[in-house]
Amino acid sequence: MTAVAEQTGFWLTEFTNQPAAEPWMRKLREDAFERFAQVGFPTTRDEEWRFTNVAPIARAKFAMPAAAACNVTEEAEPYLGRHADIQANAFVALNTAFLQDVKFVRVPRNKVIEQPIELTFRGIPGQTRHPRVLIVVGSGAHCTVIETYEGEGAYFTNAVTEFVVGDGAVVDHYKVQRESLEAFHVSTMQATLGRSANFSSHSISLGGALVRNDANAVLSEGTEATLNGLYIVDGTQHIDNHTILDHAKPHGASHEVYKGILDGRANAVFNGRIIVRKDAQKTDSKQTNKNLVLSDNAVINTKPELQIHADDVRCTHGATIGQLDSEALFYLQSRGIPKSEARSLLTYAFAQDIIDRIKPQPLRESLERMLFEKLNAHGK
Repeated sequence: MTAVAEQTGFWLTEFTNQPAAEPWMRKLREDAFERFAQVGFPTTRDEEWRFTNVAPIARAKFAMPAAAACNVTEEAEPYLGRHADIQANAFVALNTAFLQDVKFVRVPRNKVIEQPIELTFRGIPGQTRHPRVLIVVGSGAHCTVIETYEGEGAYFTNAVTEFVVGDGAVVDHYKVQRESLEAFHVSTMQATLGRSANFSSHSISLGGALVRNDANAVLSEGTEATLNGLYIVDGTQHIDNHTILDHAKPHGASHEVYKGILDGRANAVFNGRIIVRKDAQKTDSKQTNKNLVLSDNAVINTKPELQIHADDVRCTHGATIGQLDSEALFYLQSRGIPKSEARSLLTYAFAQDIIDRIKPQPLRESLERMLFEKLNAHGK
């Protein structure tokens, strides 16, 4: 029996135990499971996964929670499963095959929602969860969305979030991943952005034993998109961030800053791709990945990419890997600050740049506390 067949056999049992659904939903599920059955989990032979071995997830076989009646309304049908691609990502296919409890938010045209839309998902020891979020934002509307993933013990979270953002809309998205250090976390955020929309997504990853985050956005004409991220790993944690900014139309602008802090025997991956399509003239895009490596045993693999098919564009990208500034460290120690505290201060300052970009004050203050506690807990 092949490895793919073994994986499919376990999930087929879970798949067939799901409650009945409307015909359109059933077709989504069946098409997605068929795709997963074809490919199984990715391996390190796949270019997009060559630095991340998901065999521990494939072997774990965490149980699904008790099946629940599907709560998806027909209003979601034109959007659900139309943006996150089951063909390109086996984990998206697996999530879609188990569509049950979908968090569907629709923001009406020109509506301004002052308070953040908060969605919290908590992992349960020994279980697999497939959270699905669909956010449809009407033209000219404004909203803020905060996703939080947390839990205790060993479990598997496989999340997919789809954004459909109308012309001229403004959306700020924040994803906070603070899973258990025994947990597996895989997520895909896919945003389809209308003309002259303004979309920003901030990914903060602090927890998880094995983590993969995919953040993708397709830009229309005059769209402005921002992808920012901060990942802090130590011990034996592994985190992989893959991003795609796809400029499909002209006059788009994108900005991306991802920062990583690594200690212990941790591993991190950053792969950021900017695609400029043939008709996307006047594109302006900038991508930066910076990594602070605090241990000789930590490993970072970083790969910024540009795929440019237009000739009138301005695109830059770069990556840096470094250690703490020895002169700055010496200066702080010469002022009477103990070495461990000096290291913590400099590390905190490196991360602060991303935290300062977070607009909701309660979230920013909460993350500042979490960051301070995490850095000091490990004597950085």
